[in-house]
Amino acid sequence: MGSVNRVFLMGNLTRDPELRKTPSGLAVADLGMAVSEKYRNKAGQEMQSTCFADVVVWGKQAEACGEHLAKGARVMVEGKLQLDQWQTGEGQKRSKLRIRADNVQFLSRPRGAMPMESAPDLNEREPAEADDATPF
Repeated sequence: MGSVNRVFLMGNLTRDPELRKTPSGLAVADLGMAVSEKYRNKAGQEMQSTCFADVVVWGKQAEACGEHLAKGARVMVEGKLQLDQWQTGEGQKRSKLRIRADNVQFLSRPRGAMPMESAPDLNEREPAEADDATPF
């Protein structure tokens, strides 16, 4: 039987993206996400639980994240779990589970974007000229 490694998260960034380049020039961005869930406990009180996740993004998508996202931005991340393992200078083994993003969708306005123009008020339009051919 096969296995599936797929993650979908929607939440807010906990910090500005940390964009850097590998020695070969490939862009990589580290994102911190908070994913909250609301529920009611046995006593009927509304509760909230927050899960914090680390996300790594590569390539052009990493560059876009660094350019357009900031702390608090709402994003949808699709990717897979990745276990990073390393040894400290003192020889201690460390590991970190994070999401390697294949796709990051920006759900809030990009950093520095101007507010969207409001739709015109339909009641304040100039009256249209009468058309003699219209029967009503």
